[in-house]
Amino acid sequence: MSLIYYDNAATSWPKPKAVTERMTQFLNEEAANPGRSGHKMAVDAEKALNNTRLALTKFIGGTDHSRLIFAMNTTDALNIALKGFLRAGDHVITTTAEHNSISRPLQAMADSKFITLTRVPFNPETGVINPADIEKALTPKTKLIAMTHASNVTGIIQPIEAVGKIAKKHHVKFLVDAAQTIGIVPLHVNDMHIDLLAFPGHKSLLGPTGTGGLYVNTTLNPEDLQPFREGGTGGDSKNPHQPTEFPHLLEGGTPNTVGIAGLGAALDYVIAHDPAKTLAHERHHVQAIIDTLKSDNRFTLYGPHNADCRVGTISFNIAGQNPADVAAFLESAFQIAVRQGLHCAPYAHKTLGTYPAGTIRISPGHFNTDQDLATLLEALTAAPENLL
Repeated sequence: MSLIYYDNAATSWPKPKAVTERMTQFLNEEAANPGRSGHKMAVDAEKALNNTRLALTKFIGGTDHSRLIFAMNTTDALNIALKGFLRAGDHVITTTAEHNSISRPLQAMADSKFITLTRVPFNPETGVINPADIEKALTPKTKLIAMTHASNVTGIIQPIEAVGKIAKKHHVKFLVDAAQTIGIVPLHVNDMHIDLLAFPGHKSLLGPTGTGGLYVNTTLNPEDLQPFREGGTGGDSKNPHQPTEFPHLLEGGTPNTVGIAGLGAALDYVIAHDPAKTLAHERHHVQAIIDTLKSDNRFTLYGPHNADCRVGTISFNIAGQNPADVAAFLESAFQIAVRQGLHCAPYAHKTLGTYPAGTIRISPGHFNTDQDLATLLEALTAAPENLL
């Protein structure tokens, strides 16, 4: 029996064939250092980066592709944003729905008294943050609102456009973590009033690991950000300081050129296959799980019994069972890979009442089939009796 992969909220798998083919081609033909030399391979490498930069900027509704900063992943992008933008004495509002990629850097800055921090809880029944609660948390020192677009625990999509309007009204900058949404949920940085957008390449964009980015909107000036890392940029080498123009201000060092080339091919694939259709496909799997389990009181489902308010992610527990044991059963008996535990989001589990054991999380993806779903539903139905 081959592996049935339902852990796409962590990393999508498999990758489109076009991605591996493009990465192989790049390594064989273009893998010089971009921007550092004038020979053909270096020029081709720079062109590959720029093509991906342009395509990603267009995909998120951005207007200046030089402000699309390549990063290793969402965590890297969020660190670039938080540590580059915040200053001593600033107040930051975040939520209890956050992944540790937002929570940990902010907590470290709060612990050192560099900033003050407010965490606004989400409603444990609906999974949604109330924008009015964020507005109530504003103070004269609030500099930034930082929040996820969709929970990586429940998959619930948050009202970021409403929060963006609040941020703009009060002249506060807005940082959005799009780790669970980019590639399947529409994003438009200007329409949603997003000043900073952090995202991965390896989830619903279907790209390789080690890729991601930060878009710095035109509502911010270069002087609003300090470089998180400094180093070579291929130009202006006489300058003892990091260049002040984008993208070089925030892009020191040799980038993951082969990964970025693969990400460009992945984005082409995602667009060609229509993100709306992919989201509908994932929601079909989630709704089938909900419909199968909701009437069995041995299962606790977190969030509404409706897939339309989610990305392709759902969490649940089985009464009397540790999530780790359930995940182990699904893999050993049915070759189904899922995620168990706290999902790097402890505040979310504390809000849900599932801390410290966490939940079992199932996250379908673009390549999951109806047969995968049938096997999953069979396994879930069998799980309670087999785990006694």
